[in-house]
Amino acid sequence: MKNLRMIFPMWQGGNLTAYKQGAELLAMLAPEAGKETTTVTVPVHIPRTDSSVESGITGRNNLKAELEAADSLIRENTPDSICVLGGDCLVDLAPFAWLSEQYQDGFGILWLDTHPDVMTPSQYPNAHAHVLGALMGNGDEMLTRHVNKPVPSSKIMIAGIHSPNAYEHEFLEKNKINQVSPEEMMKGTDQLKEWIEKEKITHLAIHFDLDILDPNKFTSLNFNNPYAKPSDFEGIAQGKLELEDVINWILEASSLTKTVGLGITEYLPWDAIRLKDALSKIPILTE
Repeated sequence: MKNLRMIFPMWQGGNLTAYKQGAELLAMLAPEAGKETTTVTVPVHIPRTDSSVESGITGRNNLKAELEAADSLIRENTPDSICVLGGDCLVDLAPFAWLSEQYQDGFGILWLDTHPDVMTPSQYPNAHAHVLGALMGNGDEMLTRHVNKPVPSSKIMIAGIHSPNAYEHEFLEKNKINQVSPEEMMKGTDQLKEWIEKEKITHLAIHFDLDILDPNKFTSLNFNNPYAKPSDFEGIAQGKLELEDVINWILEASSLTKTVGLGITEYLPWDAIRLKDALSKIPILTE
């Protein structure tokens, strides 16, 4: 079984350059790949301090090039499974779209995230909040063109979600997407097992957005950005789970069906990022 380990330091989907450094550090922390694994790094535009909104999407042209590069690397390697080390949440678009195309009606997505990521440019310009909607075939053509086999709503479970905004709530209800609250996740995995069995999911991709975690107990999150103002996060749902809760769900899912995709996203180790930036200014280290 061919596995592709994809390091994808995309940052403009979330319009935060620190996502790039977070992905690079995550790649160092993740276990070394096995013999059947090929490792690739998706080229990402050199960060700027700002990104303009282009036809409704922040950094559209750069994101378009990066998604096309990811798609090309996947099709060159024709993997059976893909592990993605990101980067903002948009990194999972091309890999999960490929897996949906390969495994067809047996494919499902477990979206471990405080947010559903089903918005479009009409609601929000940062494309990391569009990715799951695009995998369903909804949203901007720049994203949906990568999805040859849209994932039916019944084959999606969003776990860890709470307090969606009005648009998200309407979209989730209209499409009857399976939802599990953080409190329900803490009680056990019965809903996960029932969903996998009911939908006959033989191959699963798991999206793990670290912002599902409680920012008071796991600090490497955007909500602990030392440069942010308190008002920056007003009205935005924050995670409630502990790391062990989420890992238990991933392990249980992997025991119930074949996990062929895993995306880990939005890792922001602020102290390490700040230290790296500071060290880069010391002449003797850079000569």
